[in-house]
Amino acid sequence: GQWSYDFDGISRSNSAISYLTDATLTTSLAFDEPTRKYLLGQVYFLRAFYYFDLVNLYGDIPLLLTPLKNFADAYGVAKSETKANVYIQISKDLDEAKTLLPDGKYSDATEKWRVSKGAVMALQAKVALYNQKWSEAISIITEMEGLTYYSLNANYFDNFRVEKEFVENEVIFAYDHQSLTTPRSGNGLCALAGWGFIAPTTNFISAFEANDPRLGYTVDVTSQNVYKFFGELTDNNKGNDDAPSNKIYIRWADVMLWKAEALNETGAFPEAIALINSVRQRARQTVTATGNIPPAGTLPDRNIASTDKAQIKDWLIQERRVELGFESQRFNDLKRWNLAKSFLSGLGKNFQDKNYLYPIPQGEIDKSGGSITQNPGY
Repeated sequence: GQWSYDFDGISRSNSAISYLTDATLTTSLAFDEPTRKYLLGQVYFLRAFYYFDLVNLYGDIPLLLTPLKNFADAYGVAKSETKANVYIQISKDLDEAKTLLPDGKYSDATEKWRVSKGAVMALQAKVALYNQKWSEAISIITEMEGLTYYSLNANYFDNFRVEKEFVENEVIFAYDHQSLTTPRSGNGLCALAGWGFIAPTTNFISAFEANDPRLGYTVDVTSQNVYKFFGELTDNNKGNDDAPSNKIYIRWADVMLWKAEALNETGAFPEAIALINSVRQRARQTVTATGNIPPAGTLPDRNIASTDKAQIKDWLIQERRVELGFESQRFNDLKRWNLAKSFLSGLGKNFQDKNYLYPIPQGEIDKSGGSITQNPGY
């Protein structure tokens, strides 16, 4: 499913790019230049977004950059391109998108869900981080900080509240779920809510330090509710596949922790610790889901004087886990840190080396006549 959805998005992006770069077509349709650039910037970002997902899940993959007109075209691109070359194309698309999108926190005042320049820069930083280009990641995030578009929300759960969508300070890129639309665009994950499909492990629950308000805003174990999915502190959206709660892909706390990681890797230890502490500070100053103030001593600052790179990395790993729990970041984090096998095996999961990549769908290999090759071990 993930392979099909991403490549469907890439196909649509390729069609849009081909139309928007066709001067004869856009002239005949009387497209004004600002609108053309605005739309083109969005689809360059989306193509990069889909390829980033694919390359992290599957490794070497086909690279399609133009619409396919016939079977000959399809067979011509039905081959695995190296992960490195896919990343080159991702970066190229993001560079293009950055030059085309307007300045401002939102690229459209009425449709605030659309791709913004901030979303482009955030994905550029994530690409740099995943490729261990630490200085590049730091530079991009520092540039983002200078724009002053984003800051940590005073209340942790404001990132997820339906009533706060597009009026808070932190979310950079999200899927705008809405109820009662045709075609439907609700948050289907809410339909799976309940412990049958979506349940926290005991290991995850125990990862939270005492009195950390983020636990209560993430999951309610007693009631078996995942409030981050619901977008409110009730179970009204439990089982509702048409819920209006947005799916958040990138938010500012995530970006701050990327920068902390890159700073730690380059030896800027006090700066890295300060960013981790700022995320902890916001958490301990958040009123709990039950309306209480966390007691004194909750989530104390990490020792700013530490120069132990491994210790700081452990602090970062811990902070990302509890700050971003149930936001679909953890598995990719474990893989890029090369911790997936040891951690998941420790939970009793039969994770093997081959599982760092998903298997290429066999039907895709068959349709290519074998020119697309299976990942090792499958």
